[in-house]
Amino acid sequence: MHKWFIYDENEFIAIVLTAIGIYLAVIIFTRLAGKRSFSKMSSFDFAMTVAIGSMIATTVLSSGVKLWDGIIGIGAVYILQIGVALLRRFKVVKKVVDNSPLLLMEGENILEDNLRKARVSEADLRSKLREANVLKFDQVRAVIFETTGDISVLHTDDPQVQIEEWLLKDVER
Repeated sequence: MHKWFIYDENEFIAIVLTAIGIYLAVIIFTRLAGKRSFSKMSSFDFAMTVAIGSMIATTVLSSGVKLWDGIIGIGAVYILQIGVALLRRFKVVKKVVDNSPLLLMEGENILEDNLRKARVSEADLRSKLREANVLKFDQVRAVIFETTGDISVLHTDDPQVQIEEWLLKDVER
């Protein structure tokens, strides 16, 4: 317990300078990688965020890891993210890296199997319908569980209006 309270000025300065260095490196790499680093996350983006956090903590707190080692490691993860972002243009890679949007309601019909698949409860669905100001089921055209985990409610008061098929192009039914 005594070692917790030992103060070493050189170690303190090293931690502060390393934290500043790794912080600046993350900002620079994030700016280079683009806004996607902060958008809603796919599973790949989540893994990248965890890896970056781990590298930052290890670089800042471990005396065995040099600042340049941390910067190179973080740079490698950002390069990997940019590479995967470019490769997402190919369906095979996109399917491995990203989730597919999933239809939860088609018109007035609740798709129970898809609710289970998305792990969305009927209470969550009702909440999203209320948030979208849906007053009656006949206003609903579609409810979609998006790749980001958001739920989109497409609705209208006009019974003649139908959804353009283009909007549902990649949605799993």
